[in-house]
Amino acid sequence: MELEIAKKIIEQRIRGHDTFVNRANKAECYYKKQNDILSEAKKELDKESTIRTADNRVPSNFYKLLVNQKAAYMFSQPPLFDTGDDEGSKKVLDVLGDSYAKNCKSLCVKASHAGIAWLHYWIDQKGSFQYGVLDSRQVIPVWTSDLNRELSAVLRIYSEVDEKTGDEYILYEYWTDQECQAFRQKADLSIEEGLQSYYRFPVWAGGSLSDYSDTFKHDFGSVPFIPFLNNDETESDLTDIKELIDSYDKVYSGFVNDLEDIQEIILTVTNYGGEAESLGELWNEIKQKKIIQLESEGADDRSGVSTLAIEIPVEAREKLLQMTRKSIFEQGQGIDPDPQNFGNSSGVALSYLYSLLELKAGMVETEFRLSFAKFVRAICQFLGIQADTITQTWTRTSVSNDTELADIAAQSKDVISDETIVKNHPWVDNPTKELERLKAQRSEQMPEFDSIPKAAEVNGDDPLNGEDHGPKEQ
Repeated sequence: MELEIAKKIIEQRIRGHDTFVNRANKAECYYKKQNDILSEAKKELDKESTIRTADNRVPSNFYKLLVNQKAAYMFSQPPLFDTGDDEGSKKVLDVLGDSYAKNCKSLCVKASHAGIAWLHYWIDQKGSFQYGVLDSRQVIPVWTSDLNRELSAVLRIYSEVDEKTGDEYILYEYWTDQECQAFRQKADLSIEEGLQSYYRFPVWAGGSLSDYSDTFKHDFGSVPFIPFLNNDETESDLTDIKELIDSYDKVYSGFVNDLEDIQEIILTVTNYGGEAESLGELWNEIKQKKIIQLESEGADDRSGVSTLAIEIPVEAREKLLQMTRKSIFEQGQGIDPDPQNFGNSSGVALSYLYSLLELKAGMVETEFRLSFAKFVRAICQFLGIQADTITQTWTRTSVSNDTELADIAAQSKDVISDETIVKNHPWVDNPTKELERLKAQRSEQMPEFDSIPKAAEVNGDDPLNGEDHGPKEQ
């Protein structure tokens, strides 16, 4: 790609990307408990007033709770893949590595923030398959215009500091199904002024480094980026609940301010006759002298000092906070961890409690299944495995009534197989090992059954009646 063409393409692709970045930044701020209430302008305090001085900002952390609920519910036990061949499935699992579960949760969290998460894969210098989760704000996708809406290219943008000069650069990587071309510009220059080809990819010849190139060719046959959509509209989880969270923060913080303000004694002084010229000086005089000088104008004069009590509408605020909290978990499709919602709930009640979270998780799973299938096929292509159909097994992690499940397992004895009972028992993590332990335990407890000779092993003689039922010699 020529430099002038690259300038036009990059300028076109980054147009409007700031809106996406701002939305993702806002969601990440709420995830880190940096809600909007902390950035609001502080109110100007009246130096003459001693009543309204508190200005507490108390942000809530509902958004992080809801996102973590979804990530833990879906990916505490990450999806398992079956390529149709046991040896091939084992090789895929080896490529996924120890960080697979962590990457799954990272994909879920980033998709919740930005509406979409991105996984990038490549082949390292040792010839090993590698993959990683990118910051969604770095990726600008280029989609095809047909109904399938396939990924045709990716423009990745990120910053880097040149270790030799200390200058900050903005890097651009344009990935297609055949190659990647790199460009960069100084951070203080525009694209038109500062964009230039960036020779960053090493060129190897005879096992040694010979040169650097601005173009890297890969053999995947597709763009090595996989999108993981949060939903069909690529909306953030914050979209539906931001206003509710802001409302909760304002009411709660205002409540805290009122409680702090009324802790001070408020005095009402009538016909003050001292030398203080302001309320501040009067308050200092009261503290120092412990005496207030008043002027009396006769028998009907009401001169004096009294205290003023402020009543806070506690019941109304509690009701509003309760309603807002309920709406946050309803609109956010999560589970309110309030203990009164659980108690000694049965399995049916717990299932109902998880209904909204399951609905949200099911929508995410629909999108993620397509992406994981593409990812596993890319691994199979690298390994040379023929995988026509990829079976995915998803497991949810939730609170359950172990007593009820254990009773069901006990009552299912002789109705279904022991293997099925063991697999569904709440205390069993590894059904295969548990079945082996159960078999060994039974053989130790009842060894006498193993020593009883079988009828067929007694030369045709029935050990019960002594009659010979074997074949007769002619």
